[in-house]
Amino acid sequence: MVFLVNLARVVFAPLLEPLGGALDANDAALGTIATLAWLGSALPRIPTGYLLTRISRSAVILASSGILAVAAVATSLANSVPAVMVGAFLMGLASGSYFIAGNPLASELFPDRVGSTLGIHGTASQFAAVSAPAIVGVAIGFGDWRTVFRAIAVAAVVSGIAFALTARRTEMPDAGDEDTAFLGAARHQWRIILAGVAVIGVTGLVWNGLFNFYVKYFLAKGLTGSQANQLLTIAFGAGVPAFFVSGRLADRLPVLPYILSIIGGFLACVYATTLLSSYLGLAVLSAVLGYVIHSLFPAVDTYLLGSLPDHHRGSAYAVYSGTMMIIQASGSSLVGTLSSAGYGFETIFTWLATVLAVVLVALMGLYVDGQLPTGARA
Repeated sequence: MVFLVNLARVVFAPLLEPLGGALDANDAALGTIATLAWLGSALPRIPTGYLLTRISRSAVILASSGILAVAAVATSLANSVPAVMVGAFLMGLASGSYFIAGNPLASELFPDRVGSTLGIHGTASQFAAVSAPAIVGVAIGFGDWRTVFRAIAVAAVVSGIAFALTARRTEMPDAGDEDTAFLGAARHQWRIILAGVAVIGVTGLVWNGLFNFYVKYFLAKGLTGSQANQLLTIAFGAGVPAFFVSGRLADRLPVLPYILSIIGGFLACVYATTLLSSYLGLAVLSAVLGYVIHSLFPAVDTYLLGSLPDHHRGSAYAVYSGTMMIIQASGSSLVGTLSSAGYGFETIFTWLATVLAVVLVALMGLYVDGQLPTGARA
């Protein structure tokens, strides 16, 4: 299920080029499509967190598969750019509701190894990003871009049924039963929520804008379409071991210094994309960049879910997740708008790297000064 809900967000990256040709859309419109998928993933997170104080995590996860099936069918029927935008937003809704229930459930199923468990869960999610270009290529070979969404709809129904049958035979953890005061959890844990948003918000914005325009960025450098898609696959592919390894490291290392070092590595990689133009150099860089950025997500989730108490975990995580996702979601729209305004991709990503450098210096200063919380309040 996590494979499918992440595919619903990342599938638009390799689809932007065929969608642009089929619907005669410019970069600003294409960037908005990708942004709406991520904005859709952001907006339901806080309401879902409140809903989870009333109903079980498994019920929300099951509902998310139904939302995804309906959204995929709607997107496959779209005949215009605005209609695809609506479909992208609806598909994002399914992923947002899933992650708010799925990540806490995974951490509660295995409370003694939260980082490792989230790493495995994230690895399954990352397989979707790795396979998205290939899925799009195969689907277009058999039909057109609509075939992708028809296949997602069928798979969502099948996985939803499988989850329902499995959950009925499984003794679910009761760790979240005490999490019934949504606003109280947010007020009590505001410091770690704010810290989580600070460490991942702008970093996620830059990554969102980069990977959704990865193919077009490298086409502008003179690479072929096949080469550019291969580089996107390499970047996503490097995230598969990153989730698994980083989850285990987050269980063992001081988590905040680890997170800040990841952001520094990602910053260096983004700037390096503006300097390289050869396929071989960009292939090596894509592997490093993909590993580094995907190491961040299980580390930050471990930082929050591993330290939040049972009676605050779901609600506080929802507030954090919904807030940081809204910031991330604007990345594609920002890059697309600047590109349509005439700025080159190298200029755009140099600017974004500069902004990220300022944020990183500020975070390091707060950490040294003892202002970044090392964990949740008891």
